[in-house]
Amino acid sequence: MLAGPFAFGAAMTYTIYGDFGSGAFSSEAALAEAGAAYVFEPVSLKADAQRSPEFRQINPSGKMPALRLPDGTLVTESLAILLTVADLFPEAGLLPPMGSAARATAYRWLAFMAGEIYPMVEISDYPERFAPAGEGAEALRARAQSRIRENLVTLEDAAGTPWFLGERFSAVDIYVGMFSRWYGSIGRDWNVAEHIPKLNTLAERLARQPRLAPVWERHFKRK
Repeated sequence: MLAGPFAFGAAMTYTIYGDFGSGAFSSEAALAEAGAAYVFEPVSLKADAQRSPEFRQINPSGKMPALRLPDGTLVTESLAILLTVADLFPEAGLLPPMGSAARATAYRWLAFMAGEIYPMVEISDYPERFAPAGEGAEALRARAQSRIRENLVTLEDAAGTPWFLGERFSAVDIYVGMFSRWYGSIGRDWNVAEHIPKLNTLAERLARQPRLAPVWERHFKRK
């Protein structure tokens, strides 16, 4: 269990399972923005620990992140975690008001990212799970990266300023910012600042938010 500088609050009632730079960023960022007490428990991607029998007791699919609520309930899938935190801490304003057009727009783009980008990330990062190692896997990786780029451009075209929904910050920004920084999945030969300048600027703004800056530092600026 991670303690010290990454443990927040005396109670530590929420537990995030994940690795730095992974989808756990969105879960930690949401809790940090909400001012919740939480602890981050590392699950090493490098060691493939998310596929271990121990972690499969938490999430049988062997994927991160996972969130344990104070009553012991486990929530998996990063989008489900984002929506759960937004519901638990409505005062944080992670989503626009219930029933509003802005809320529907937020749901639209959150679902778009979860459904259209996240699956391509797994293929880009682990093509050998879907095709024999070698040329076939590498061709599949290239196609997945192409799809990620296409979908990021779709988001770029839909994005407002200074935040995705316009003037108000939301959980959409947390999700967009995370995907825009997964350079390994996107392909490092693709210039994010050039191709998705609005999303790149949004991510830079996200990194400066008072409650999110230390979370961003841990996930995306670690040496």
